[in-house]
Amino acid sequence: MLVGVVLLVLGTVPWWIVAAYATMSVLTFWVYAVDKRAAVSGRRRVPERTLHRLALLCGWPGAAVAQQVLRHKTIKESFRTTFRWTVVANVAVVALACSPLGRSVLRDLAGAAGLAL
Repeated sequence: MLVGVVLLVLGTVPWWIVAAYATMSVLTFWVYAVDKRAAVSGRRRVPERTLHRLALLCGWPGAAVAQQVLRHKTIKESFRTTFRWTVVANVAVVALACSPLGRSVLRDLAGAAGLAL
């Protein structure tokens, strides 16, 4: 999150993107913790699809921390591969959104929807 704060201060990333990453990372870490507890106690698990969707929706930093801190979801290669692709996809979309072209498109879409950015 320190990187997000630095980028925010430098003006390269809008505040709402940093807020989205922070919020989704905390939520995703919590969901990983719930899933880890369920795995240890033999209860119903959080579907992997849900974990990947949270990662894709800006929660991947929290997922990466949870995987290491909780030692959860670190062995299954198919999960790890899909997780890596969610990170790549998220970073690509956010990079595009922060580019001059992306910002222009977002402003046009917001204007068409009657919103101000």
